[in-house]
Amino acid sequence: MNRIKIEMEFLLKASPAIVYQFLTTPACLVRWFCDSVEILGEEYHFSWNGSTESAEMIDDIEEERVRFRWEYADDDEYLEFRIYKAEITEDTVLEITDFCDADEEKEQKDLWARQVTQLKVESGG
Repeated sequence: MNRIKIEMEFLLKASPAIVYQFLTTPACLVRWFCDSVEILGEEYHFSWNGSTESAEMIDDIEEERVRFRWEYADDDEYLEFRIYKAEITEDTVLEITDFCDADEEKEQKDLWARQVTQLKVESGG
């Protein structure tokens, strides 16, 4: 199956500092991303419905970017969150880069849209 890179962009009212907290801290991640998370050094163990998946944080620039590599992923695949302020509106922009099978693109984008909707609720916009 062909793997494809998907890139999405979302506008948030929360500051980059707050969004960064929601991407990196267990107390915030469980409010929008997963059921539970355990962090051991650079290893994040995320759980959903009793199933756990592990990822290594391979890049971390505070309030700018977080990049994970899932344990099962190819070396050139990752999950990245990039955060910056829009120049004109001053809204916070969250760019998400992810990879999925070509026939799962719509479902993956829909999943991220739902997740980010919950992130907006939890982070104040």
